[in-house]
Amino acid sequence: MTADLNLSILVVDDSSAMTRIIREMLRKLGYENVDVANGGKTALEKMRTKSFGLVISDWNMEPMTGYELLRHVRAGPGQIPFLMVTAEAHTENVLAAKKAGVNNFIVKPFSLLTLKVKIDSVFAEKDRSL
Repeated sequence: MTADLNLSILVVDDSSAMTRIIREMLRKLGYENVDVANGGKTALEKMRTKSFGLVISDWNMEPMTGYELLRHVRAGPGQIPFLMVTAEAHTENVLAAKKAGVNNFIVKPFSLLTLKVKIDSVFAEKDRSL
């Protein structure tokens, strides 16, 4: 199953170039309701005032990592689908994030097709769990 194109997506990365790239990729896939945050703290602030249907977050950010953001999100109410983007797919990081509740990973660099497949797999997984 594919995700609803009206889905509200939050892209989190401390690199403005990466947020622009991911936002543009999402637009090419048909997602128009895309917001960005320049770090984990900003993401949490945005999530307090707006409901998101998907979070796509970089792992390596300062001062709050994507892993720390994931743990904050999972400690709160609801289970927002969460995709982690990383340039380093270390086994221990993958296992820690899986244990913390990440839905899937995207390893940089990635293509438009990879992004689509990963998003679709998150929502297929969500549908199976209902």
